[in-house]
Amino acid sequence: MGGRRVPSDLKLAAQFPTQPWRRVVGPAGVPIAVFRLGEGPPVVLVHGTTSDHTTWRVVAPMLASRFELFAVDRRGRGASGDGPASIADGYRMEDEYDDLAAVVEAVADERGGPVDVVGHSFGGRCGLGAAERTPALRRLVVYEGAPARSGERFERADLVTELERRVRAGDRAGALEWFMRVVVGMDDAAIAAFRADPVWPARVAAAHTIPRELAAADVDLPARFAGVRQPILLLVGGESRAVFRAGSGELAALLANGSLAVIDGARHGAHHTHPAAFVGAVADFLASGPL
Repeated sequence: MGGRRVPSDLKLAAQFPTQPWRRVVGPAGVPIAVFRLGEGPPVVLVHGTTSDHTTWRVVAPMLASRFELFAVDRRGRGASGDGPASIADGYRMEDEYDDLAAVVEAVADERGGPVDVVGHSFGGRCGLGAAERTPALRRLVVYEGAPARSGERFERADLVTELERRVRAGDRAGALEWFMRVVVGMDDAAIAAFRADPVWPARVAAAHTIPRELAAADVDLPARFAGVRQPILLLVGGESRAVFRAGSGELAALLANGSLAVIDGARHGAHHTHPAAFVGAVADFLASGPL
């Protein structure tokens, strides 16, 4: 990932509790762990592919000074349960959408009103699906989680096949490294640093979820979400892959209350590389617009 490096002390400045605030069970019966941090208006944080709630560790100190954060572990990782292991076994995007809608409604019930959602990549797509399902979701920030533009795909089919092969062979570490090299663009030095990071074992443990999420991400088209009425900010990195920028632009034009903003110099991981710009864009959006 390109952009400014974040000091290691900032990465460790805020830690989510080791135990979830609660586990929310949606229609599919999978318990989804939710971790709470901070004080203020409630905001649900939704991570992307390969990650869990700890992906927010860089921006959490800044967000938690303004908001009460409810960070989820999506199905198949961290402290959450899981359902079908693959698309062939019955894994569906719709269940991810239902999971998040259930979390949003649980937080809204607890706090007595609608809540905002911030999603990175695949987590942003889950936010769009949840917005279809519940009025308890008030505003939504989607960082590069929009569907690919009509006629385009995020990844080649052979990439998903190779990831599935490695997972079936029991090489989850190899699958994760392959994804980080081919999709994210990490070089040898970045891979070595990632392997030394304390989050590496957790990312390896969830590597079986990568191929199913990559395959499922190409199911929706931008027009799928054209009827969503909540205010939505679509964020993209100025140096990100064209497929992310194009899909976000198409969706922004379709939405009744959609807007598009660019974080200059960022790529797909702006919440790590450009935390001040990311938090500023999120906070400004959540403080404005109709309720």
